[in-house]
Amino acid sequence: MTTETPKVDPTAAPAEAPKRNWLGPTISVAALLAIAVFFAVNTRKGPGSPRIANPDVEGTPRPVEVLFGWSTSTWVVILETFTVITMAVIVTLWVVHWRRNPHNPTLLMALVTSLIVWQDPIMNWSPFAVYNPELAHLPEDWPLVSLSPTVEPFVVLGYVMFYLGPYFPAIWILRKLQARRPVDSFVWRHPLISLAAIIFPIGVVVDAALEITLVRTGMYIYSQVPPWASVFTGDTYQFPLIWEVVAVTFVMIPAGVLLYRDDTGKSVAEKLAQRARIFASRPRLGTFIVMFVIINIAYFCYGGLFAIVKATKISTSVACPWPYPEVKVYDPQGFYEANGQPGPYSVGIMSTWMSGQPDGRPQVQLGEKSDRCAPENANG
Repeated sequence: MTTETPKVDPTAAPAEAPKRNWLGPTISVAALLAIAVFFAVNTRKGPGSPRIANPDVEGTPRPVEVLFGWSTSTWVVILETFTVITMAVIVTLWVVHWRRNPHNPTLLMALVTSLIVWQDPIMNWSPFAVYNPELAHLPEDWPLVSLSPTVEPFVVLGYVMFYLGPYFPAIWILRKLQARRPVDSFVWRHPLISLAAIIFPIGVVVDAALEITLVRTGMYIYSQVPPWASVFTGDTYQFPLIWEVVAVTFVMIPAGVLLYRDDTGKSVAEKLAQRARIFASRPRLGTFIVMFVIINIAYFCYGGLFAIVKATKISTSVACPWPYPEVKVYDPQGFYEANGQPGPYSVGIMSTWMSGQPDGRPQVQLGEKSDRCAPENANG
């Protein structure tokens, strides 16, 4: 046995450190900058299209008091500032974690739940979600964007926090339950059902708290809701409680279930991609495609439920008084006019057979049902 220290040849070339591939980060940064420039160039404030603008009103009068008695302009600044800051933090964390572990499926799901915002105009159209035109938004007459009853705001870019957020406390709770239960218990034998069952109540509470608060700040309203299973019906701040909080879990639950990892360390989405042989040589891309397709279908189901509700015309309760006088009253089915709300009116896009009325907006008489929405009865 020898204790001599091996001699190092001073002439030997040191081992080269592996070179870092900066192509991916460079492309990512360039894409983010391009998106930022795109939004900056196309940002609009207020109604800029005659399709929705009320020519009889100047400025932004507000007939309804919002949360804490603050102005809607103040709430717009707060919400948009919060969105910008949180999205900057999320993007930074995403890039850092991607560099550390690009195989983490949670990062792919974060991207997918951000990209589904392309459907948001449809999801505003189907449940009568009317946004405050003071919010920074895309041009109102762009294809797809024009489906929104008023405007399509940029704040929806924060959807990743909303749709993916419930997964994190839910998976923590599930792991705690599994640690305390034998392997033949329900949470071990049916982990996906268990995870879905935990996400559901978390999603319901999160959505109800968030949306009711945002509606109270005047950021948007549900202009028409079904009288049954809704709260504050008839008020400007009415909310389709049961309908909405159940429907949003159509996206939250699959987003979480697809991320569940079994004892092999692979997520459900990864295993589905392997079974379907989608881009077998590029598993991350295959996993992304599986997630993207399933989550988009789930989001369509959300919109489909409200499209059925819209077509059947059971959303008869209108939000009075109309809170955004600078834009035309969104009244594709005539319920506002029938309840005494004077025009001008906007029917929006897809207001014929897609809304269950092949002949378009029905002819109604002002106040033929009630004068609840008449200006003299406004109580904002």
